[in-house]
Amino acid sequence: MSYKVVTMGEIMLRLSTPGFSRFVQSQNFDVNYGGGEANVAVALSNYGFESYFVSKLPKHEIGQSAVNSLRRFGVKEDFIVRGGDRVGIYFLETGASQRASKVIYDRSNSAVSTLTKDELDWDEVFKNAKWFHWTGITPALGKSVQSSLIAACEAAKKNGVTISADLNYRAKLWTTKEAQAVMIPLMEYVDVCIANEEDAEKSLGFTAGSTKIESAELDEQGYFELAKQLKSKFNFKAVAITLRESYSASRNGWSALLHDDKDCKQPYRSKRYDIQIIDRVGGGDSFASGLIYGLLTKNNSKDALEFAVAASCLKQTIPGDFNLVSIDEVEKLAKGSGSGRVER
Repeated sequence: MSYKVVTMGEIMLRLSTPGFSRFVQSQNFDVNYGGGEANVAVALSNYGFESYFVSKLPKHEIGQSAVNSLRRFGVKEDFIVRGGDRVGIYFLETGASQRASKVIYDRSNSAVSTLTKDELDWDEVFKNAKWFHWTGITPALGKSVQSSLIAACEAAKKNGVTISADLNYRAKLWTTKEAQAVMIPLMEYVDVCIANEEDAEKSLGFTAGSTKIESAELDEQGYFELAKQLKSKFNFKAVAITLRESYSASRNGWSALLHDDKDCKQPYRSKRYDIQIIDRVGGGDSFASGLIYGLLTKNNSKDALEFAVAASCLKQTIPGDFNLVSIDEVEKLAKGSGSGRVER
């Protein structure tokens, strides 16, 4: 079954060093496009949904190139406002082994930061929509975008649309104090909250026990308690928390838990994957899109979570921001086939 889904945020030009080369040694960059909510829109379109992306992009050729990157995968551009002067850029150096990946942003005064709430008919945006997704990156882009996001959430609620938010704290965009002042009030609109331990602490002020992500030590019970506290405090219908065990830049343990009003009334932890990482950027977005797809189509929320974790596991083996996997590939992994053997 196909549903209309809406995401709102910034799509950026991604300039990454080839392979695993460093910024200081690269003579050229690989060009891709991506960004939290754009990544979710692409994945949901790939899963067969009617996927709309709300944003603002310049009329010039780089802005059009960003639009084309979404068109390629079937994302609808009806609610992309055209205007502003520049597309945000981020530079990526992919890490390996004990060398961490690095991201440098060049996104000040990007077009989406000038988006005003009066530039769109929000009731039209959410007409017949089933789901609205945004991340904590979007309100971090400035007051104008914050006002637009509030207008979007209000219209979504009025139209009976389920709202999910991936907290996605970014220290390079705002401080913890700034984030909590904006994010905590926004939680009143949210039905499904998606987070990791840092997001929950920095954006909402909640901690996950004695977890030490850098040393790959997870306090599972601490995460369970975190999920319960978040759900109770903000009256979420569901809380999903991704669990990453960082052994190195090249190898991570990956799983998640879900706590909801249906099948996971006690927090449920998914299957765990040991990933040899090719590109972890977009991993959280592929989890969010997989969870949205699963919650809308699966018979129970445990299956939805397993689909989301498998989808995000596969994404981290693919270069670029977008998750370019099929439903069949995700289902196959979720059901136990993770050998990586050649398919002939």
